[in-house]
Amino acid sequence: MKIDWAALGSVFGVSLVATVALVGLFTLGIVGLSKQEQATANGGSAALARTGAYACFALCAAAVAYGIYLIVA
Repeated sequence: MKIDWAALGSVFGVSLVATVALVGLFTLGIVGLSKQEQATANGGSAALARTGAYACFALCAAAVAYGIYLIVA
């Protein structure tokens, strides 16, 4: 049995980068929602923070859907 170490390393690297990016994107969405609450409490407008948070969550959902598509297809 021969293991293709280059392919294994490539899969590891891509999965590590994708995981860090997805978690970072979700974190940005959470931060955007917390900024929305702070802006609302201070009497300001929170439209930009809410829109950015929803965009981050939509990109997370799209990445998960694409991953499921790759597995099923």
